Amino acid sequence: MEILAHFHSPQLLISQIRKNIMTDTKVYGEYKGPYRQKSVKKRIEALFLDNLGKVLDRELIQRAARDPKTKKEPENWHQRLSELRTDDGYTILSWRNRGDLKVQEYLMPNATKRTQVGKRVRPNNKTWIAILERAKYRCEWMEGGQACGLHEGEVDPVGGGRVKLTPDHKNPHSLDPKADPFNPNQWQALCGRHQVTKKNYWDSSTGKMNTYAIVQFSTRSEKEVVFRFLLDYFGYGMDEKGEIKRK
Repeated sequence: MEILAHFHSPQLLISQIRKNIMTDTKVYGEYKGPYRQKSVKKRIEALFLDNLGKVLDRELIQRAARDPKTKKEPENWHQRLSELRTDDGYTILSWRNRGDLKVQEYLMPNATKRTQVGKRVRPNNKTWIAILERAKYRCEWMEGGQACGLHEGEVDPVGGGRVKLTPDHKNPHSLDPKADPFNPNQWQALCGRHQVTKKNYWDSSTGKMNTYAIVQFSTRSEKEVVFRFLLDYFGYGMDEKGEIKRK
């Protein structure tokens, strides 16, 4: 029997694996608020400017984005982050352009803004109304033949918070940044959760889900289920002492 590792629990093994793959060059930022700017985008901007050259994760950004009065976390924080790049001209790196960053980790290397900033194209008001009417004011995300179907204003049973529908390019913005703002067929209405899903977990080049990113962003208990599945798939098992052995 081949013993690969000896840990008292899969949690310890997962923790050790993560520690081994972490790079020493990453420096993580910190919350220096309170951030009381009037808009979500401005609060996120202030957090990044307080942590130039440092890595910020999803939890820290959400904390800064909270409404300073109600303390509610906005569902659309990810879109406001994107606008800091596209509309304001900041350079904000993610796992797509810096290899040591994980999904939902971001870094603003400096406060320099690009002088030529292209505004993100959005459907005009008439087109957006046509999109919403077509969607029956529900999220149009499709997966496995099933539509999300969450209605504007409903509570998202998975992500929490009230659903706010926003326009999304059917063809990814990175591939088609000039979608026609007058053509409803080039757009779809998505809830905040599926905007994030599409941006982070969907590989536009292959049309397939980014499985690694999904597992990385999952909860600890979900990772354990995947971990045990992979052990079994590759012919290994874990005994009651936490020893991993080939079957």
